[in-house]
Amino acid sequence: MSQKVLITGGTGLIGTRLAEMLIDAGYEVALLSRTPSQSRYRSFRWDPQHDTIDEAAVPYADYIINLAGSSVSEGKWTDERKRDIMTSRLGGTALLTRELAKGHHHVRTLVSASAIGIYGDSADRLVTEETPPAPADDFLADVAHQWELAVQPVQDMGIRTVIIRIGIVLSNQGGALPPMARPIKLLAGAPLGSGKQYMSWIHLDDVCRLFIQALEEPQWQGVYNGVAPNPVTNKAFTEALAEVMHRPLVLPKVPAFGLKLVLGEMSEIILASQRVSAEKVLGTGFRFEYPDLKPALESFYGKE
Repeated sequence: MSQKVLITGGTGLIGTRLAEMLIDAGYEVALLSRTPSQSRYRSFRWDPQHDTIDEAAVPYADYIINLAGSSVSEGKWTDERKRDIMTSRLGGTALLTRELAKGHHHVRTLVSASAIGIYGDSADRLVTEETPPAPADDFLADVAHQWELAVQPVQDMGIRTVIIRIGIVLSNQGGALPPMARPIKLLAGAPLGSGKQYMSWIHLDDVCRLFIQALEEPQWQGVYNGVAPNPVTNKAFTEALAEVMHRPLVLPKVPAFGLKLVLGEMSEIILASQRVSAEKVLGTGFRFEYPDLKPALESFYGKE
């Protein structure tokens, strides 16, 4: 009998790749989705906004991976958008918690996403899982912190619970990388803001392997940073990307005020500095396929 994994947010950037990798590793995969028909996987209907979920969903699973949440990097942060970013995470997690509390299931482990945004802008100070969350007036920190607190009741039920604080996920299918690569391709690439801010990145395949290892190995418990061991400054990142794409960097830096004009508050994602430690994950024996930035970028742009 193969083990069954239920994924929320299974059609997003990480979920799509993770589902493929789980299938390759011999698991059965089902998705919780608001529009169940659009997938090649078995799917159960849920609607966190209206507090409804197919009662067969949680009893199906041996493991649950919770990724569901409205993207922080799409669309300006209007008040409505910010509410959606917060409630999409908390609502889905609350729904899972409610179902798990009913019993009548055999879920052994919940692996839930969070984000390194929880640390706020920490300049060049190396932050670890022990570093307290930034104050709640930092929107991204507040979202990640509330999301982690929402998972706590599951741990209290005695279900092994792992939280992965995900860094900047590198993929050419979505996320932060394509918008950074586009101007470089057009010979308009430049470091953003001061360029000194740290970017704690991770290759899409490595973050998926991390989730699978957290699911498989019972010693994983609590919070882990999902970042590669070698964070770089935005300037170094931009230079490496230009080099991999065989393009010169011709422009000076894009000033912070310009980014704020274009992106509004969302510019925090690019301008905040987060130098995040991968020591705890390395301590589990996890081996990164892409510990260094250049090979990670080459995996996407090396053939062009």
